[in-house]
Amino acid sequence: MSFLILDLLGVAVFAVSGALAAIRARMDVFGVVVLGMTTALGGGVVRDVLLGITPPSTLRQWPYLLVAALVALATFLLRPAGGAYRSRPAGALVRRTILVADALGLALFVTTGTATGLAAGAPAVTACLVGAISGIGGGVARDVLLREIPMVLHREIYALPAVLGAALVAVGSRLDWPSTPVLVASAALIAGLRLLAIWRHWDAPHPK
Repeated sequence: MSFLILDLLGVAVFAVSGALAAIRARMDVFGVVVLGMTTALGGGVVRDVLLGITPPSTLRQWPYLLVAALVALATFLLRPAGGAYRSRPAGALVRRTILVADALGLALFVTTGTATGLAAGAPAVTACLVGAISGIGGGVARDVLLREIPMVLHREIYALPAVLGAALVAVGSRLDWPSTPVLVASAALIAGLRLLAIWRHWDAPHPK
């Protein structure tokens, strides 16, 4: 039950991230819902395909589809007035909200993705890679559909928190630690590091 709750929370926050990005790109309600659902479900689809779980659980189980669609639609309906996006403070606030939602979605999907890989019998290293890809996949799909460079390739420290959180889940599983506290601690570690990187503008080295 705790795993399902964390997975659905990840779907919800990624749906917010995708829907806000679509609103900022001036898409209509259909585009907002589609991009929100793609962002919310993309990472889970990639995770299940890599683990040989077909059809992917996010497409077989109605709660995933329902949560993604409803959250994306609610984000569209509760959006600020269109003129607000033309002001610099409002635009900056929307961008920050997208980044925060993306960080939370990354944290939740990496932990559940790694746990799913371990439960499927994958080696620890493979499970960690699957978890990291699961966390990054939805954001990459969102950015590609918006014709932007994926955030993981050019924003503040992004992949490192995912790898560290996935490693914590794998170590906890190897040492037989209680699963729920390990998943929560891993998600907190990833979200904390990612939000700190956003706040402090920590970047990986760039070419001069």
